[in-house]
Amino acid sequence: MSRDPYLIDSHKMIYHPDRAARVLAVNKEWERAKTIYPIYMEIAPVGACNHRCVFCAVDYIGYKSVRLDYDLLALRVPEIGRLGVKSIMYAGEGEPLLHKDMAKIVTMTKAAGMDVSITTNATVLPPGFVEHALADLSWLKVSINAGTAATYAALHQTKESDFDKAVANMTAMARHKRDHNLGCTLGAQILLLKENYDEIETLARICRDEIGLDYLVVKPYSQHLFSETQRYKEFDYQHFISYGESLSHWSTDKFSLIFRGHTMKKFTADDRYKFCYSVPFLWGFIMANGTVSGCSTFLLDKRFEYGNINEQTFQEIWEGEGRRKGFEFVANELDISECRVNCRMDEINRYLHQIDTQSVPHINFI
Repeated sequence: MSRDPYLIDSHKMIYHPDRAARVLAVNKEWERAKTIYPIYMEIAPVGACNHRCVFCAVDYIGYKSVRLDYDLLALRVPEIGRLGVKSIMYAGEGEPLLHKDMAKIVTMTKAAGMDVSITTNATVLPPGFVEHALADLSWLKVSINAGTAATYAALHQTKESDFDKAVANMTAMARHKRDHNLGCTLGAQILLLKENYDEIETLARICRDEIGLDYLVVKPYSQHLFSETQRYKEFDYQHFISYGESLSHWSTDKFSLIFRGHTMKKFTADDRYKFCYSVPFLWGFIMANGTVSGCSTFLLDKRFEYGNINEQTFQEIWEGEGRRKGFEFVANELDISECRVNCRMDEINRYLHQIDTQSVPHINFI
């Protein structure tokens, strides 16, 4: 079986019962919803990216050369923490490590009392990142979607030498973690595609035996609603679900091969919830231009945009008119069939739906 100590193929909402109870008690009333802040947020430090991956969900945004200034983040991020947000992942529509102040951003976020993580392609490391940021990260995950340089270059649409750069940078981070006994979890992920499925074991060997990572995630592609790329829209994962069993031998007591078979099964599930419980409550997204959005599936969709941190405080945005309108739209008008299948909040929505509908018999016989 796939070893998943981080619950990557599941959810961790069960550890936040107070926030779950508040969301379920809203009952479409804005005054109850107004002060429910996210548990988790994603922030895009930069809009630019040094790769043009053939599967990129946010290619439609255009990889714009915009960035969030450190001084602005140093104002807004501590505020976000004071308002009750517990964690921030730096990723977004660009490559976060292209931001030269990324080490300072990480340490500042941690000092503000929040857990910090990064998703990156790891082909570039900003100054001081390994030495200063790694100790303050809960985890860092590298998107590396092949086991060979040639396939990597074709899928990431970059030079083959970037594969070696990514491996070298991951190795440097893993070595620094071991040498300084750091708690940061270091992992990698690969989208299972027709071009790379036969290189998963090669990548697993590199991650486990050469680099010394903590895990490798094998995940399915999910078509974004607005993506320009449609290359994998019809890709069928059902005949790959059993593939996870043949990969399980790569897991050890120090390394996990996490095959997201549960997520793959849900592509054909017919038990989906009827509306979104998570937006605009449990998570949020800040784009590299400062726009605050309630859902990464609908970036640039005005119905999900609440304001901009360049112009207002986060509290003014989250408790303001833009979010109120967004809340009422999701509560009364959003057609869940238009949403991205297997979105980031899917498991949490399923969990809250189960509680809300009391779909398990004899619930009082605990």
